[in-house]
Amino acid sequence: MAGPVNWFSQVAATTRFGLLSVPQRLGSVLAALVGVAGVVGVLVAVLSMAAGFKQVMATSGSADAAIVLRGGADSEMVSGFMRENTRIIADAPGVARSSNGPLASAELFVIMNLLKRSTLTDANVPIRGVEPAAFQVRDDIKILNGRPFQWGKNEVIVGVGAAQEFANLEVGKSIQVAHSEWPVVGIFSAGGGMAESEIWTDATVLQGAYNRGDSFQSVRTKLVSPEAFDRFKDALTTDPRLNVKVMRQSEYYAEQSTVLTAMITTLGYLIASLMAVGAVFGALNTMYTAVSTRTREIATLRALGFGTAAVLVSVMLESMCVALIGGAFGAALAYFGFNGFHTATMNWQSFSQVTFAFHVTPQLLARGIMLSGLIGLVGGLFPAIRAARLPIAAALREL
Repeated sequence: MAGPVNWFSQVAATTRFGLLSVPQRLGSVLAALVGVAGVVGVLVAVLSMAAGFKQVMATSGSADAAIVLRGGADSEMVSGFMRENTRIIADAPGVARSSNGPLASAELFVIMNLLKRSTLTDANVPIRGVEPAAFQVRDDIKILNGRPFQWGKNEVIVGVGAAQEFANLEVGKSIQVAHSEWPVVGIFSAGGGMAESEIWTDATVLQGAYNRGDSFQSVRTKLVSPEAFDRFKDALTTDPRLNVKVMRQSEYYAEQSTVLTAMITTLGYLIASLMAVGAVFGALNTMYTAVSTRTREIATLRALGFGTAAVLVSVMLESMCVALIGGAFGAALAYFGFNGFHTATMNWQSFSQVTFAFHVTPQLLARGIMLSGLIGLVGGLFPAIRAARLPIAAALREL
């Protein structure tokens, strides 16, 4: 029986001979490479869409920020408060204060139609009415171009993501809000968060434009510290004057992302699985061709004392090498082609567009390359078994 060192040298020698014979069957090897690269590229690209959407949601709420909705509501679209309720919320214990009063912003969330730049089709874009404290509640808001809107006027500022994705949102242009034209006076960033998909204006002015009276849909608050959340929540949920749902903003946005990320992830794995079947057959074809063209070589090695296991492992290693090279190529294509690519999609829990960038993470790249290795392993298994079982005498007689 060959020792471990001798066995590894046999595997290395047999694998080397196999890889050196690749130019003789270049067509089938390239077909397998392209198939595996396609599987990995599609999987990573689709999952990077979910990762980008999830990243936007994850960066949209700091630990010391909370959102208050009506009890039973799962989004702002189905929530509602009157002015007296929002004042009770703003005065609750745990809310941070400035010289101008509590850091709480009662907000109105309205959907309007705008054209997408890329497709020139209608899209639901959120316009948010805010109160002055909104700029301190969300302390990452920065005006990049233009100026803030003036309180009491029909003016809007636009998130940088929305400005990139939707038409007529440049500074100096106007959009139709209700029945009048409102000028765009500024573009703002929000640290990559959800607010960059929105249009902002004065809540009181927006109420009048849409005949909403003195109603709001949510209250955003800045707390004195992250630890103050439980005190704030308990005070509101036990107040008999209120029927509210209190969440950290980070938890709210994480919950908002679940439906879309689950849908995208499921779709990505479904498409990749179907493509992987084809890639496995490509790998099978490649390795069966390799075994058939090397029949005499394999038989000669067997006659010289190379073990069955060494031949089997070497064929599988060759298959995995081809698949891993294809997987690395597909992962590279996905990274350079999609990482940072900006787009917008529907958030099915708020029925509004969310702008975000595809995010190709190291974890996704590793997952794609692992899938390519699995394809190579499965695709090389049966050809490897056939090579290991070749009758030596019969194989040596083949021309």
